[in-house]
Amino acid sequence: MFARWSAERAALETSADAPPKLRSMLTSTHPSLRAERPVEDQMQVTVMRAELAATIDRLTRVDGSHETAIARLALARFSQMQHPVHAMYEPAFCVLAQGSKRVLLGNEVYIYDGSRYLVASQNLPVSGQVIDASPESPYLGLRLVFDVKDIAALALEFGLGDTSPPSAPERGIFTGELSTTLLDPVLRLVKLLDTPQDVPALAPLITREILYRLMRSPDGWRLAQMAAVDSHSQRIAQAIGLLSQRFREPLRIDDVADAIHMSVSSLHQHFKAVTSMSPLQFQKQLRLQESRRLMIAEHLDAATAGHRVGYESQSQFNREYSRFFGLPPARDVKRLREMQLGR
Repeated sequence: MFARWSAERAALETSADAPPKLRSMLTSTHPSLRAERPVEDQMQVTVMRAELAATIDRLTRVDGSHETAIARLALARFSQMQHPVHAMYEPAFCVLAQGSKRVLLGNEVYIYDGSRYLVASQNLPVSGQVIDASPESPYLGLRLVFDVKDIAALALEFGLGDTSPPSAPERGIFTGELSTTLLDPVLRLVKLLDTPQDVPALAPLITREILYRLMRSPDGWRLAQMAAVDSHSQRIAQAIGLLSQRFREPLRIDDVADAIHMSVSSLHQHFKAVTSMSPLQFQKQLRLQESRRLMIAEHLDAATAGHRVGYESQSQFNREYSRFFGLPPARDVKRLREMQLGR
């Protein structure tokens, strides 16, 4: 297992397909490279993960993402490695019971698996790819979306996340080690789907417990910053919201800075700390992802889609689209449609 992980890491760092400034953060450091946990704890985590995998396997008989009776909980199952999927991640907690996944944020790479969870604390444009899955051992995971109001209530009630570590990055995505204290409520939440009559009463309580455990983790301050009034994270969340609503318009960074009561230099600094990219790069990714969606879902041609998302120059749109997705618009859309048809 470790040899395969090491080879994959080396291949990722040297791949010609990787962004030129790729910084392989790989915060999902393999367990054998971290401090050993007590054998009893390792065994308990293994047993709980196996039970979680069996439960998700039973509840998801076909590949894909599956919404559940718990409004903010989705389960996922894939029986083969997937092509990268570009999407906007909303604040959420992601756990894998089986398999592994690679997530790219700008030029940074995060890999998580059954021993590591992933948290997105901001709305971020990312590329996600299932990299370990087979019919015999499918990728099995879950995503629990956050409610900022719940985070704010916990932070206020228990004084969680009052301070961040000195010089700590404010990145809006991070991974952490999956422990028994986190796995226990996660498993109970998923098993609650077997008794839907109990969901209204118990799901909010268990979700609150999961958030509490996350906020007590070493990186829990990142979640608390989402709800802290006048924090840098909250102001950048406002900037992300503005850009997401108005990404088709020409970007005036002064207007964004004024709207969130930050200087232009401070906006650039903290925006990049959270998202790993500049506001302009962020806007570009939103435009390109939306243009792709328009061409696939609404059958628009490249010229119309590019104009719809704010591009005045067709050649610039084609150039930036090819650089971001790896293929010109028409060829990329054709490939995606053939994949949907199973050809």
